[in-house]
Amino acid sequence: MSFLLPSSVTQANAVQLERDGLLSLTTSGLIDCSGLNDFDSTVLTVLISWQKNLQARGLNLEMTGAPEKLRVLAGVYGVSALLGLS
Repeated sequence: MSFLLPSSVTQANAVQLERDGLLSLTTSGLIDCSGLNDFDSTVLTVLISWQKNLQARGLNLEMTGAPEKLRVLAGVYGVSALLGLS
């Protein structure tokens, strides 16, 4: 089962989203990004946090439906490979 990202990820909801994701990503690192359309670099912080937590448990973050803007943003920040967006 995948964790669905909300349509908006900004500083206003990042901390709660990170917590919610950690609670949901207990057996799978699958993230559905298909509804994501309003975000800034804050989303990368949340994704990296999840990736670090998952790796510590022997799992990997996997994203589906990542919008092109997210791929570009991850590339600009140099975290595409880390997040599996390359």
